Amino acid sequence: MTPLNREVMVWGGSDCRHCAPGSWLSSRTALAGGTRPVIVAARVMAPPPAPVLRLLCVHGYRQNERAFRERTGALRKALRKRAELLYVSSPLRVPPPREAPALPPPPATAAAGDGTRAGEAEEDACGWWFSNPDEDSFNALDHVATSKGLEESLETISKAMVELGPFDGILGFSQGAALVSMICALKQQGDPRFQFDFAILVAGFRSRSKLHSHFYQEPIAVPSLHVFGETDQVIPGEMSQELSTSFVDPVVLTHPGGHFVPISAPQKPVYLEFLERFQKK
Repeated sequence: MTPLNREVMVWGGSDCRHCAPGSWLSSRTALAGGTRPVIVAARVMAPPPAPVLRLLCVHGYRQNERAFRERTGALRKALRKRAELLYVSSPLRVPPPREAPALPPPPATAAAGDGTRAGEAEEDACGWWFSNPDEDSFNALDHVATSKGLEESLETISKAMVELGPFDGILGFSQGAALVSMICALKQQGDPRFQFDFAILVAGFRSRSKLHSHFYQEPIAVPSLHVFGETDQVIPGEMSQELSTSFVDPVVLTHPGGHFVPISAPQKPVYLEFLERFQKK
């Protein structure tokens, strides 16, 4: 008995049957010198599962690789059969604030490990570029003509893609999502450092530095999923919506929450459907 791993058609005289994966089939054949039938049975095996995608994850401002990994635990669990998430830290250290403000209790989503709040004081806090070079600080709302550290951060992402890759996609949160949008623009322009197929941008925005305006002059054709909260008080939804218009045929997912990576029941199917487009059968 020989196992089969594909669908087959079986003919027996005028009878023709279609056998689906996982079914048993039988056929008749004649032996030399006689007409005695021989029954042959075979198990049709189901096709192997699609390979797991590999995503490089880019944290937000005042975070680092470890913090972002901890806060996306629910996301990793939800996507474990579709994607493997790997993380990278920015090379730029954010100085501690002179006076640490009192923080309100974390929302329920953050307690579940699937969210984060910008401005949260993190040990070894990092950023991908500074809008205020004098103070090594960043504010997504500032319209400035300055920027510090972007090229160093781009080289860090490029190095991670070589050392940890290859990657199928890249995921960014908040300032990390803004950086990912610039990387997508560079990829489209033919920059050989950045090799991937798609991007997921959570609470992203266009950089308001004049030095970065060239990243958004042409529509970005990299397939993209844009996720943002309707009550985000850190990066208003309008800014994330604006970023999505820089991409060709973006997939947009909104949620009723704030500044975090959502993975509740209403959002999970959207992530899975988007990722399924890039799984090689």
